[in-house]
Amino acid sequence: MSNTLTIRLPEDLLKRLRDKSRRTGLPVGRMVRQSLEITLSDYLAQDQKESNPLLQFAGVIKGGPRNLSSRKGFSRE
Repeated sequence: MSNTLTIRLPEDLLKRLRDKSRRTGLPVGRMVRQSLEITLSDYLAQDQKESNPLLQFAGVIKGGPRNLSSRKGFSRE
């Protein structure tokens, strides 16, 4: 790791982090990095969806004919 980021945490949050660090044996810094990776992955994925508004509907819209040619007046049969 070569980059450093300084943040200020409320006392209660820092206390909870230190408590969990003692229970799990993981350093506070590692827990914060893991949390950020999970949260930022979701946040950055959301940013990509906003860049293309139609992506918000990908896999969501259901129903209708499977093939537009099956609609009356559009069939080649």
